[in-house]
Amino acid sequence: MSKHFEDARYYLGRAAEHAKAGVKEELEPVEARVKELVGRGEDEPEPEASRLDKLQADLKKLEERAEGEAREAVASARARVKEYRGHDAAEE
Repeated sequence: MSKHFEDARYYLGRAAEHAKAGVKEELEPVEARVKELVGRGEDEPEPEASRLDKLQADLKKLEERAEGEAREAVASARARVKEYRGHDAAEE
């Protein structure tokens, strides 16, 4: 992948993180108001994630790990092909 695409992907990720933080900050007063209306206090813990939510989170982590490993394998394969082609061209 081109360095430009890698940089763009990095900065898009950072932008998404900042957008998420901004939305969270903007919605905090709304969340407090809803909790007040529903009768849940600030000190009450959030309900535990359901079993399905936990499984989905685990699957997401596995997916991300597999994606990273796949990227590494592709990069390694590309390097080996490049090295092979380099040796092949030098022999001619």
